[in-house]
Amino acid sequence: MPRFLVLMLLAGLLLAQNPNPPATLTPKPTTNQPGGEETDEQLTARFVTTVQQVTAPVLVYDASGNYVTGLKPGQFHLFDNNREQNIQVDEAFQPISMVVVIQANAAVEHMLPAINKIGNLMGPLILGERGEAAVIAFDARIRTLQEFTSDPDKITQAVKGIYPGSSSSRMIDAVEAAAGMLRRRPQNRRRVILLISQNRDMGSQARGRETLLKLQLDSIAVYSVDISRLISALDAPTPWPRPDNRPPAMNPIPSNQPATPNTVMQTYGTNGNSAEFMPVLLEIYRDTKAIFKANPVHVFTRGTGGTEYSYYRGHGLEQAIQDIAEQLHSEYVISYHPDQATLLEGGFHQISLAIDSPLAKRYQTRPGYWLAARVQ
Repeated sequence: MPRFLVLMLLAGLLLAQNPNPPATLTPKPTTNQPGGEETDEQLTARFVTTVQQVTAPVLVYDASGNYVTGLKPGQFHLFDNNREQNIQVDEAFQPISMVVVIQANAAVEHMLPAINKIGNLMGPLILGERGEAAVIAFDARIRTLQEFTSDPDKITQAVKGIYPGSSSSRMIDAVEAAAGMLRRRPQNRRRVILLISQNRDMGSQARGRETLLKLQLDSIAVYSVDISRLISALDAPTPWPRPDNRPPAMNPIPSNQPATPNTVMQTYGTNGNSAEFMPVLLEIYRDTKAIFKANPVHVFTRGTGGTEYSYYRGHGLEQAIQDIAEQLHSEYVISYHPDQATLLEGGFHQISLAIDSPLAKRYQTRPGYWLAARVQ
């Protein structure tokens, strides 16, 4: 039999075994297009997840604003969407996994010498003996300068080696990268981001709302030290007319203006850490453009139960690091597995507390988390 006939027969046998050629894989269209808005249903679909455990660090204050320590687990009652949960309160200090995220662009060049000196404070003040830290610097790039380590010398050297870069400030992208690093750490560690930057973002690709959801789902708390733009303007001439130095609460909120963290503080006269922040948080899940453009750092800290600190001059940065360390070591860490009835409720789950102590006048914790409904 001629050779070409043999080849034709073999080809026919192969086609008979697989008559349909492989289909070409066509990428599915995504709703995350520039300028596009997702509906609540699309947002829920993108974040279908099973919440195994929810962690809520809690600070308790007395009437004078001092931390209340020494409370017993039985004195705490936690409610998830108004349903009381079976909780565990860790009295022992949990080890910390922290990512230090530092702005390193041209706008903060003259402040970097002070920032370069704080690396040696991380180990003794914040991390303790069992803690670990990683270091990220950002401008137009996101640079991982140090992977997770418990060696304080490596942390010090990584922070000391930061140098200024371009004029961009991809802060949301840097927070997203830090969240990805923390997501891979063990669940028995506290996950913390220490963000040292201005409160503006310039050039990020990540969407602030999705980043906030990831932070909440992974129980990551964001603490920030604001490198205020005021520092950059210290040597500038006083603008004319002179700025209005009156407190924000003395100025009425214009009509038809959407709520932001700042306007919430004007309205309620509070720091927006608990129920007063809820209108802003619910607005974030619908349309976050204006809010995140105004101050994404504020939303990240309030939305995860963290705190903002300001750094102006002198030893303010060192003092802010000490204050964050004191706060972290004064928190009660409450964890729980949501019950079945709670898991069936999709959308935002609000966390609230009741504390059986005459000393407890107010508390600070994460406002809640987003959850897709579980199908029965």
